[in-house]
Amino acid sequence: MSRGSVENTPLYKRIYAVVRQIPAGHVATYGQIARIVGRCTARLVGYAMAALPSDTDVPWHRVINHQGKISPRSTGDCGIRQREQLEAEGIRFNHQARTDLRAVGWQGPDRRWLRRHGPGVAAPPQE
Repeated sequence: MSRGSVENTPLYKRIYAVVRQIPAGHVATYGQIARIVGRCTARLVGYAMAALPSDTDVPWHRVINHQGKISPRSTGDCGIRQREQLEAEGIRFNHQARTDLRAVGWQGPDRRWLRRHGPGVAAPPQE
């Protein structure tokens, strides 16, 4: 996707493209993804993650809230499954069910990826 075509790319596709960049063993926050995507909110990123089919290749489990916690779900066992998947990648949680974002937080996509894929900030701050 070139920078010129970003405006024509559906928002969820842009969100998924960013989330696919998060490497195993790291997490990003909903707000961080929203800032990278641009013209987006953390809530919309959450909606996009919830809309994914169960057989997706998007690593949705690597997106957590700004407190370093897995956001509660109203239905299903996604929270349990998300924690299990993160722990399988080496992410650890403390007794308050938080992970250390300074230790395992993703620093964002590299500059080459950002140049190719468009808007957002060059160096998303950690929450």
